[in-house]
Amino acid sequence: MAHEFDGEKYAKASAHQKEWGASIVEGLGFEGTERVLDLGCGDGVITSQIAELLPQGDVVGIDASQGMIDVAREKERHNLRFILKDIDFLDFIDEFDLVFSNAALHWVKDHNRLLRNVQQALRAGGKIRFNFAADGNCSSFFKVVREAMAMEKFMAYFSGFQWPWYMPTVNEYQTVADRSGLRNGKVWGENADRFFPDAQTMVKWVDQPSLVPFLSFVAEGDKEKFRSFVVNRMIDETQQNDGRCFETFRRINVSAQKCGPPKES
Repeated sequence: MAHEFDGEKYAKASAHQKEWGASIVEGLGFEGTERVLDLGCGDGVITSQIAELLPQGDVVGIDASQGMIDVAREKERHNLRFILKDIDFLDFIDEFDLVFSNAALHWVKDHNRLLRNVQQALRAGGKIRFNFAADGNCSSFFKVVREAMAMEKFMAYFSGFQWPWYMPTVNEYQTVADRSGLRNGKVWGENADRFFPDAQTMVKWVDQPSLVPFLSFVAEGDKEKFRSFVVNRMIDETQQNDGRCFETFRRINVSAQKCGPPKES
């Protein structure tokens, strides 16, 4: 199930996602002519940074949210474009030198299919570089939102609810990577725990994107009640004596390569 996000609100609430992405981009070592696909590009900030490093290359960002794509398209230029497309339905063939993704692939449930489709999208010798949420991520938010879902006035809304994220351990994902057919697969963990500077900043992150898949199940008249419970409990759960709010952020990093030598452009 693809979720619809407010791209403008996400842009104001995603400083930590952008920090992670910028750090990864710094280490990609581009020559400047590569063709890159960004999976789950969001508001397009990191995708745009990649395009700046590829003056003779080409970058495509995809996202399943129209709200994200609308904001991202404001950054389009000669070597950068954005497409509304669900990651689960990738249909590119031998097009890219790198498939990149930052802080998005925990929204994709079937990574066996994902890696098959990614390998198909890569040129021979092409690479992948992913960073997404791992087991142990967002422990406070998950605790609080499960409390809300279990409350008598809300529980009926979630009778058919499926948890929206896939957040494996490093060992679990290494197994997925090993059977994908990609070579030189490396999977490693990262502790990216964060102190939000204040409750207001933390709440913006709760609103976009964390609460989105839950509020879509709640009736209009109860949405604000559900949100208010989660927001207030999150402040209680995470706020420190100095006013900052702490949340766990655990990441999985993945790099691998498609078999065969790179094709000549």
